[in-house]
Amino acid sequence: MDTKFLWEYKTPGIPDELFSRTENVPITKEEVRSIIISKLRLKEGYPSIDIGCGSGSISIELAIQTKTTVFAIDVDKNAIDLTEYNKIKFGLDDKIKIIEGLAQNVLPNLPNVDAVVIGGTTGDTEKIIKLAIDRLNKGGRLVVTSILIETIYKTLRAIEDSELVEIDITQVTVAKSKKTRSGTMMISRNPVIIFSATK
Repeated sequence: MDTKFLWEYKTPGIPDELFSRTENVPITKEEVRSIIISKLRLKEGYPSIDIGCGSGSISIELAIQTKTTVFAIDVDKNAIDLTEYNKIKFGLDDKIKIIEGLAQNVLPNLPNVDAVVIGGTTGDTEKIIKLAIDRLNKGGRLVVTSILIETIYKTLRAIEDSELVEIDITQVTVAKSKKTRSGTMMISRNPVIIFSATK
């Protein structure tokens, strides 16, 4: 299946409804995904790593933007299966390499890349951030997202203890419209903290 059949645009933020989804596997929502992609400052040919790939939505956006290899990691078999399904659906079977396992075990065996996204850490946040930084080429970009206060604290500590530069912390709160019998109302989603930095 040709990727253009589903998404023929250069802009990120593929509508959520284009992805196959299941109730028990999270998806990074399209508006947040757009910001993540912009913070990574991608170029064509930049390999990347997506840690905690979930439904594969970020991996797919990365592959479309860079036209090269994305390593998608998740410890959840349901997420692995869903990412596998979505990469085929978007015609990106040759670009996304899916790896089932804990990031802290997988990262040391991967090549260096130009972009790393961390969307899930299974509680070992600081170690995973350190390993992710080790995988970045000089000038590469790291983005970490979280909705949990504990992860936000650990991420802040890990990034401040690193030698990363251009550190930025952004909170994103999105509300989406919903039709009701009497009109249109806005429904808020969870606020997301996005950390970004350069090696």
